[in-house]
Amino acid sequence: MSGSIQEEDDIPANHTGPKGVINDWRRFKLDSVEQTAPQRKRELLRQMSTPREDDKERLNRKMSVQEYELIQDEDEGCLKRYRKQCMQEMHDRLSFGPKFEGIYELDSGEAFLEVIEKEHRLTVVVVHIYENGVKGCEQLNSCLDCLASEYSSVKFCRIDAVATGAAERFSSEVLPALLVYKAGELVGNFLSVTKRFTEEFFATDVEGFLNEYGLLPEKDFAACADDEDEGGDVE
Repeated sequence: MSGSIQEEDDIPANHTGPKGVINDWRRFKLDSVEQTAPQRKRELLRQMSTPREDDKERLNRKMSVQEYELIQDEDEGCLKRYRKQCMQEMHDRLSFGPKFEGIYELDSGEAFLEVIEKEHRLTVVVVHIYENGVKGCEQLNSCLDCLASEYSSVKFCRIDAVATGAAERFSSEVLPALLVYKAGELVGNFLSVTKRFTEEFFATDVEGFLNEYGLLPEKDFAACADDEDEGGDVE
């Protein structure tokens, strides 16, 4: 085997496998309790996470009974934070493309074409075509505001039908309209979209509708984690 292969003892934190998970947990636990735990507990955790130079094999040993008891001892909150941190790191590694905040107001047909043609090829662009005073337009705007905070990889835009330069195609009878693009291609075209909802609809209804057509990517990690925390304790 080549000498360039990294030895197990030299692998940094956040590596995979059962030993890697236990070792990462030891370090995370030490950081979490450093300021508040009793001296005896801090010393035990420090020994677990930073073995002596002449005893490095201890780093890769199985979890001891003492460690297991420490994990069970007033540790549920720390486990939640550790799990959340691991999920965030994995999400960050798998996230591609630009991020966006809020809804972008387009003021002309040229701006409309530019956002479709020049956006990143992996970015989903959702355009709401509206007209002030048309039923459902204002409510749909509010729903998209909510979704924009949960799907930062999606570019949500809106434009007044008159500003598109094609008002004859977007009369009040077909509004509000949702057009969805990816890589410059129209992948979703929904006229009078609010007719698909009940009279009083919410962001979850619009989200579910778009997901039925497979038009939304995975929801942002932060939003999912907050929902999970509100849902109760980790089993």
